[in-house]
Amino acid sequence: MPSEVAGSRRVEAVAEEILAVLGSGRQLAPFTDRWADFGLEEAYRVTAEARRRREAAGERSVGRKIGFTNRTIWAEYGVHQPIWGYVYDRTLVDLAGEGPTRFPLAGLAEPRIEPEIVFGLAAAPEPGMDAAALLDCIDWVAHGIEIVQSVFPGWRFAVADTIAACGLHGALLVGPRHPVAGRREGWLRELAGFEIELFRDGDLVDRGQSANVLDGPLCALRHLVEVLAADPDNPPLAAGEIVTTGTVTRAFPVAPGESWTTAPQGIALDGASLTFV
Repeated sequence: MPSEVAGSRRVEAVAEEILAVLGSGRQLAPFTDRWADFGLEEAYRVTAEARRRREAAGERSVGRKIGFTNRTIWAEYGVHQPIWGYVYDRTLVDLAGEGPTRFPLAGLAEPRIEPEIVFGLAAAPEPGMDAAALLDCIDWVAHGIEIVQSVFPGWRFAVADTIAACGLHGALLVGPRHPVAGRREGWLRELAGFEIELFRDGDLVDRGQSANVLDGPLCALRHLVEVLAADPDNPPLAAGEIVTTGTVTRAFPVAPGESWTTAPQGIALDGASLTFV
């Protein structure tokens, strides 16, 4: 059998295997444990195939998540570069305007919480743009919480596994969206120098700063734009997409009954409040 055909069939098989466990809480052996040659290029082909299958089943891609932008956690996971995956209409949730949002963890495998900065795109960004030009492509900025999961037991994997597993994406909860128009210079300054505090049941568990995220969320966005420009299987970012730029703090396991809150400092964004059920 020609290698190209064999490769196509493996991509389809991996996508089918991943989609079969999403939402079930079940887990798999890492693909890189099975095939030493399973790498980034093939993993992003799985990303495209999984999107095709999810959209055929009625889901709609609404944006992208960037993962592993926080270099302070690379050693913890053994992953030393950013990744990305799609966000879907069925994984996107609005945070409650008042009081905590109740979020069910059923069906997620070893879920963890990640406080992030989220952008809504007004125009398609292009490779080579600086921070100011990228900001001109953004309609709104929000604070969000990504719930990530690992379909690989114990959060043990290689980078290609995380890409194939839909970027470890479980859900994206987005807070109030604040327009860029009217305070462009303020956003440029704040996005480069903010902090986020993360609390579990009222106790501070971590504090992260903007520089953790590839030197800032706009830098993370620039990285994604450049990566997609070299991707033959997945499209570049488009106007209307949502992009969440990666966790500012470390990622922490969550469990039903816990209440988590965030407190952004030095940026004009609302904190988030979640109760897991």
